[in-house]
Amino acid sequence: MPNPYETPQLVSEYLFFHYATFKEAAGDLPVPESAWGFAQRVVSELLDPQSKPSTALDIGCAVGASSFELARTIPSVLGIDYSEAFIEAAETLKNDDYLAAEVPLEGRKTQPFVARVPTEIDRQRVRFETGNAIDLRSDLGNFDVVLAANLLCRLPAPVAFIERLAELVAPGGQLLLASPFSWLEAYTPPFLWLGGQQDGPSSTDVLKEKLSTHFRFEHEINLPFLIREHSRKFQYGISLGTRWRRL
Repeated sequence: MPNPYETPQLVSEYLFFHYATFKEAAGDLPVPESAWGFAQRVVSELLDPQSKPSTALDIGCAVGASSFELARTIPSVLGIDYSEAFIEAAETLKNDDYLAAEVPLEGRKTQPFVARVPTEIDRQRVRFETGNAIDLRSDLGNFDVVLAANLLCRLPAPVAFIERLAELVAPGGQLLLASPFSWLEAYTPPFLWLGGQQDGPSSTDVLKEKLSTHFRFEHEINLPFLIREHSRKFQYGISLGTRWRRL
């Protein structure tokens, strides 16, 4: 199946999702401001504020905002995404600090938008590369922090990804996960979903069972998010955010 995340339309949508201000996205419309800025909040609300990690891996980094957010406090960050177009956009932001896009306004009307990385972030702390989350290169090593935001329910084999996590997170390191568990057959065959079956356990329970061998559960929080489709239509979701400590 072709990768749906290679189109210019999706790149522009994710640039807006990751980098637009709430005012740019919603103006004066009565939408929840607390759900904006997901790529930044998934880091600030899940990362242990008492920790001082040196390395981080952001898997499914899309156009890079969460990777740059990790770089606020972490000296070396690697962002990986399956989409070459997303990684190209993230690289442009790293090198140039900005990237222009056109986002839908209404009908065929669009509006210009410029994505920018906050000036206080050292962009040179971040590297980007393409990669498949369920078949990551074998020489990645391990990291003090591994983040995967809104990724699990977009993978064709989420258990294969989960089984690699113990190798990717250094002992004592943090695993930060967020997912709305919005399972769809277009991405994951139903027999490979983590839960979500009529008479079976919840996705949360399956995830906790799968991780319990190598990780200790530490923190849980609801993380709402908004994706703007056009000036008066938004997708609203609530991811379950969890933090785990590698044993």
